[in-house]
Amino acid sequence: MTDRPMPAVLPPSLRARLGLVAALAALVVVVLGALYAGHSRPGRVDRWIILPTADSVRPPWRHVALALDFLGEPAGSVVLVMVIVAGCLLLRRPRAAVLVVAGAAMVVGTATLLKQLVGRTIHGADNLSYPSGHTAFFTALALVVALLATDRLELGRTAGTSLVLCAALLAGAAMGWAQVALGAHYPTDALGGWCTALAVIPATAWLVDQAADRLADRTAGAGQREPR
Repeated sequence: MTDRPMPAVLPPSLRARLGLVAALAALVVVVLGALYAGHSRPGRVDRWIILPTADSVRPPWRHVALALDFLGEPAGSVVLVMVIVAGCLLLRRPRAAVLVVAGAAMVVGTATLLKQLVGRTIHGADNLSYPSGHTAFFTALALVVALLATDRLELGRTAGTSLVLCAALLAGAAMGWAQVALGAHYPTDALGGWCTALAVIPATAWLVDQAADRLADRTAGAGQREPR
């Protein structure tokens, strides 16, 4: 059999475009990391956007920022991942469920490693800031949901790519705004977190598809060898 037992979590029509986006995003992450390595102050771009050490929002918008921030904290992120995984399973998309968990782990792990390597800080030497893990995590989940929607709606290359990038932009902008508004990150940290998700999720989705396809081929081959 040549048909897939389950739809690919990374639609074939989007692979080339998202692969290019991932490569460009990885380049941005590296360049920003090199520019701000070891820094403990906002850069010129950060100062031009907003002074990240000041609390720039008041109620009710501060409550919105705090609610978004909670979704990137351990308790909130676990609940969010569980809800999305449950939705994927209800829609009979086990590959997407695997990608939610694997993608979130890979993105958070990558962001954590980059923080150690870059060494940029905010509000003290113990607060590593680049890239924003909250922004990376929230953008990653938005990308997975958008990929699932692209499959479910059977969108073409242009519409699917537009949906995925728009979802990533909205999620990254929302969480990035919250992190900067609460003084937790510099704007360029949020940009780095956004690009981290754009670089990691397409690659992780491709790996999930490859692993699932190999497992399906082995299962099919074993079934054909069984005596009838």
